[in-house]
Amino acid sequence: MSVGEIEKLVNCISRLPGMGFRSAMRTVVHLLKRKHTVMNHLIKSLTDVFENVKECGICGNIDVKSTCFICLDKKRDFSTLCVVSDISDLWAIERTGFYRGRYHVLGGKLSAIDGVRPEDLNITRLYRRVCESEDSDDEAIREVIIAMSADLDGQTTMFFVKDKLKELSVKITTLSHGVPIGSDLEGLDDGTLIAAFKHRHSF
Repeated sequence: MSVGEIEKLVNCISRLPGMGFRSAMRTVVHLLKRKHTVMNHLIKSLTDVFENVKECGICGNIDVKSTCFICLDKKRDFSTLCVVSDISDLWAIERTGFYRGRYHVLGGKLSAIDGVRPEDLNITRLYRRVCESEDSDDEAIREVIIAMSADLDGQTTMFFVKDKLKELSVKITTLSHGVPIGSDLEGLDDGTLIAAFKHRHSF
């Protein structure tokens, strides 16, 4: 591996969330010292994920199947739908084991600074999904829980989604107690998330 290839790897890793240039350099050095153990396993894992993981065509989660294990689970509560901005938020909520409904991943949050517009997110798919469920007796969505981070972009997205769904005959709620202003859902502990779900309210 040439110096140029090493620099290219450092630059790639430094673009990952939470990784600066120095952290990326330390990571690359660590990998190079353990090429046949750590790096080999990492390459295999990355290849497996790249080749096998798909986006769920229903909710936007990821799995090795085109329909994820949550959407296929008939034991879930089909009457509640939790709307999250990203997959990491879905995973954080699932980790608590408290919520047993289904999900809808928007794929981000509205942001004027980053140029993220409503058409860039899965909001139209959400509207269609709730509409279509109204014709089903067994799988009708009765409540949409909008679980957004308590930052400006999260709150903007929450009110936009609420406005989009307001004409439908579905209860719209949001998380309540325990979510600090400016916080991300994925960074909250399980107890805080459970409290937020228990005390969710209409808005």
